[in-house]
Amino acid sequence: MESGALALVALPFAKGLGDNTKEFAMQVHLEIPEDLARQLAADPSGVSHAALESVALEGVRSGKLTVSQARRLLGIGSRYEMDGFLKAHGVFLDLTLDDVRRDSETALAFSRCGSSFDKLES
Repeated sequence: MESGALALVALPFAKGLGDNTKEFAMQVHLEIPEDLARQLAADPSGVSHAALESVALEGVRSGKLTVSQARRLLGIGSRYEMDGFLKAHGVFLDLTLDDVRRDSETALAFSRCGSSFDKLES
């Protein structure tokens, strides 16, 4: 490794992902010159997160990852939050009018179920 480079250790390890699927995660090794790493993030753990964000963004942009997969990779809790993340990074989804209608109908159906459930609990 070159002097002044930040090395992120990367080995496969048995760590369950946060989505309860009991999948195993893989660590990836990157060597980044320290000055560039500091431009990406103030601390080394921030560099890892910046790299994950880049992988997720490019994965969605290229079609290699679905939005749901990228959301899982980043540990983002809601579709709404993920849409905001993508938009903030210039990744706009190619949605059709049918996609938007289907999402709206699904959201409406869930809101009706939630309202009925709330009434049953009170």
